[in-house]
Amino acid sequence: MMNAYFIAGTDVGVGKTHAICALLRDLKRRGISCMGCKPVSCGDRKELRAMREAADMPSISLEKINPLYLRTAADPRVGAEFERCEVNVAALADSVRLLMQEFSTVLVEGTGGWETPLRSGYTMAALASELQLPVVLVVSNRLGAVSQAIMTVRAIRASGLECRGMILNQLSEEWDSAAVTNRAMLEEYTGVPVLAELILGEDELDSSVVLA
Repeated sequence: MMNAYFIAGTDVGVGKTHAICALLRDLKRRGISCMGCKPVSCGDRKELRAMREAADMPSISLEKINPLYLRTAADPRVGAEFERCEVNVAALADSVRLLMQEFSTVLVEGTGGWETPLRSGYTMAALASELQLPVVLVVSNRLGAVSQAIMTVRAIRASGLECRGMILNQLSEEWDSAAVTNRAMLEEYTGVPVLAELILGEDELDSSVVLA
C-alpha cells in the first residue's frame, strides 16, 4: 500500500467523500494511521468533518486538512475571485506532503471533476500533477457514466498520472440497464479495473483491494 492517493471524480456529487470515508474506516480497523484531506473546499466543510470522524481524529484541525476554504458555493476560481483570495497550487501540495509525513496513508479528495477551474490557467488537474500520486476515480453508476469516465481517464493519463482503478458508486435505488452494464463497459473502454462497487446505503470498502 502506498502512502497517498488522489481520489478524483468524473463530476461533482459522484460520492468522492463517501468513498474516502468508507476507506478511512476500513484502514482504521486495520490499525493503519490514516487521514483524508481536501486541499480546496467550497461552500461548507461537512466533507472534512466526515473524513475527520471516519479517521477517528477529532482533534485534527479543519485548517490542516483543508488549507483553502472558500465560503462561496462555486468553482474554486470563482470563489477565490469573489473572496479576493489567491489559489497557490504549490502551497496546497505542500500541505498534503506534510500530512503524508504524519500519517501512514493519506487520501486526497479533488474538488469537483478533474478539470474544475482553480485559478487562471490552472484546474484541479494541476494540483494532482503537482502531487504525482496514483489516482482512484469515483464514478456514479448512472446513464452517461461511461462517457464521462472515458474522458476523465484520458485526461488523467494526459497529465502523466496513473489511474489505478475506479470505484463505482450507486446513488439511486433504481437499477436500470445502464447501472447493470456500466461496470463491464467501463473496464472495456478505459482499460482501468473497477476495484469496488458501493451500493446505495453501503458504507464499507476493502482498502486492501482499492489501495493495493
